[in-house]
Amino acid sequence: MAYLIAFHWGWLLASLLLGLGMGWIAVVSRVRPVSSRWMLILSVLAAILVALALTRIVPGRFGYWLDLLLLMFVPYLVGCAIGSQLRDWVVRRTMPPV
Repeated sequence: MAYLIAFHWGWLLASLLLGLGMGWIAVVSRVRPVSSRWMLILSVLAAILVALALTRIVPGRFGYWLDLLLLMFVPYLVGCAIGSQLRDWVVRRTMPPV
């Protein structure tokens, strides 16, 4: 894992910055939220992917890509959380007091 972080630090930084941008945009988005059924399906899919990576069932190049995907997903989610929180603070700060 340290090799992936050392070798792909630029891509990890890019996924963090992309997450920041998406988190900033997501606060003002007026789309329907994900239903609880889809949230459960996506959670189970994520758990299966993590289990595959931890047990090293997927060999070779595809296993490497799976590890890299999961490793890049973490800074993306962190960036989304930070970006949405920053946008929320900016919007609250500029709102007139009631």
